[in-house]
Amino acid sequence: MDILLIIIGIVLLIGGIIGCVAPVIPGPPISYIALILLQLTSYKPFTTSFLVIWLIIVLFITIADYFIPIWGTKKMGGTKFGTWGSTIGLIVSVIVLPFLGITLGPFGLIGIIAGPFAGAFIGEKIYGQSSEKAFKAAMGSFLGFLVGTILKFAICIIIAIQFLVKVFGIVF
Repeated sequence: MDILLIIIGIVLLIGGIIGCVAPVIPGPPISYIALILLQLTSYKPFTTSFLVIWLIIVLFITIADYFIPIWGTKKMGGTKFGTWGSTIGLIVSVIVLPFLGITLGPFGLIGIIAGPFAGAFIGEKIYGQSSEKAFKAAMGSFLGFLVGTILKFAICIIIAIQFLVKVFGIVF
């Protein structure tokens, strides 16, 4: 049973890392579940306080990830139109552009990166902002998206390292 839980945990760690760039998959919570599964094995490598602290970190990062792009857009002078545009751009790029990426190579990845930027820019233009203000707000949304992604990725990598250290005794 331990081996099955460890294999499922490794799959969840990979899914968590993928979830850092795919907004439909909550990366850090999925990675955290891998720690819980490892705790259910006969190893029981973690203390309760360790798991509680990581739960708080994961919840904080997961919630903050929704607000960081909004904060970035607002910090750079954006409106709710820019924020909504950024969100819609991200969703469209994640759903539509990867399919194009299969036939057009890196276009899918570029689209995932550029989607929030383009969406915020278009949203600001719809609101009636000048191109300069729309670009600035779009840049804030894009930077917020990048910061959130980097934070999620860092958390998932740290969780994966903790998991691997406890399972395989690997020291990085």
